Amino acid sequence: MKQGLSLRVSQHLALTPQLQQSIRLLQLSTLELSQEVEQMLDENPFLELANDEAPREDYGLEQADAGPSAGDRLSEAAAEPVGTGADEGPAATVEAELDGTESWEGDGSVELAPDDSEWGGDAPARKHSDDDEVADAGELARSQESLTEFLHRQALALRLSELDRAVLRFLIESINDDGYLEDSLESLAESLAGREDLEQFEELVHRFTLALYLLQSLEPTGVGARNLAECLSLQLRARLAEAPEDAVARTALRICAQPIELLARRDMRRLVQLCGEPEAAIRAAIALIARLEPKPGRRFVDVERQVVVPDVIVVKTGRASQPQFRVQLNPDVMPRLRVHDIYANALRGGRGEGHQALQQRLQEARWFIKNIQQRFDTILRVANAIVERQKSFFVHGELAMRPLVLREIADELGLHESTISRVTTAKYMATPYGTFELKYFFGSALGTEAGGNASSTAVRALIKQFVASESPKKPLSDNQISDMLKEQGIECARRTVAKYREALRIAPANLRKAL
Repeated sequence: MKQGLSLRVSQHLALTPQLQQSIRLLQLSTLELSQEVEQMLDENPFLELANDEAPREDYGLEQADAGPSAGDRLSEAAAEPVGTGADEGPAATVEAELDGTESWEGDGSVELAPDDSEWGGDAPARKHSDDDEVADAGELARSQESLTEFLHRQALALRLSELDRAVLRFLIESINDDGYLEDSLESLAESLAGREDLEQFEELVHRFTLALYLLQSLEPTGVGARNLAECLSLQLRARLAEAPEDAVARTALRICAQPIELLARRDMRRLVQLCGEPEAAIRAAIALIARLEPKPGRRFVDVERQVVVPDVIVVKTGRASQPQFRVQLNPDVMPRLRVHDIYANALRGGRGEGHQALQQRLQEARWFIKNIQQRFDTILRVANAIVERQKSFFVHGELAMRPLVLREIADELGLHESTISRVTTAKYMATPYGTFELKYFFGSALGTEAGGNASSTAVRALIKQFVASESPKKPLSDNQISDMLKEQGIECARRTVAKYREALRIAPANLRKAL
């Protein structure tokens, strides 16, 4: 075997730390970005929040019509697969758009431009009321009494022995947020005493059975049930205790004793046979069951509502006859970051141990600020393009939504489809009709008799409108809705109507029928 030297030329795409961070920041939601900023502030001493307030101008509006930024093309290049050959053309573009700035591994000796030292500093800080009497919504939610606390307070009024009180307390602590006891009494007893001592195990199960009876006698009615049928039965028994002559409640109790699947399907024929009651009585009983509470602990659940904070805001301008819409970034979600001037100036003239590592951390802080700015620039450009394409929606509502796919926005802005997908995921837009995810404005096209296209979003809105105006005693079937869409000139098959109806969480016609 003869040894020799050979020369080979090839191209490859390398994902630098800057590119990786730019891609990651682009796909983060507002909450995730806030967490990322907090983590970076903790780890990097050269990064700090700009607390001073300055008059704010509408950020990025003048750049909305500009060409693709460096960050956009970096994200686009990063979306391409790594390989060799002619497909690696973006590699040269990636290197060219770094503008000669060092990577994080550089010496960090680049002079910091005035507009690079701080970003987001012109956005006003969120104002808080100084009135101490105005409580925060989250604090009000946390101050609500929980279900277990409510049950413990009722248990104090029962005259029980110390052992029975402990058993009841254990059961109360074992129920879930909905008020159900998910574990069997045997499994609870086994978790405490095991099965080695059979006599002790049976004694504990007996005490749990008595404690469960006491638990189910407490408010709210239905608490401590093991399943839905038992929960409904407890509420019906409480109703019969107050009105023993209530025949509808007695029929409803018989229905709950049957397989719950028959009630879910409203299988009248089988329920009539099993309960031995006429169909009219079964319908009245089902109507009564529908008014019961399937989750007794619902009103005690401590739920801090998830508030969606929009990334961009659409403001209506101009006259009513010729409306115009202006898109701006939400200043509340823009982190106001800057490089710590004192640390950066002190590092510039130093030469000592650890100097190289500190220079790298300084460069990381600069790149983090630039990548966040590129993220918001890209979001603003995509939002402007969406508003321009879907202007009819902002004027007339969701029925006027046009068909739109990711490729159209990508081609218009010169970006890759994966970049548009990252931008529109978990990003929200506040409009005159409400707050929507950016993906909401994209929808496939359905053919019309006139030869045009209708958006699937508009078709879903039309289906919702048909169902809202239907007769409760005679709801529309999927076939009827399909025929009504054809009368509007929209070709939509029955299976497509069923798919859209399920996406809208609308029950089928037999379950929407009023009894």
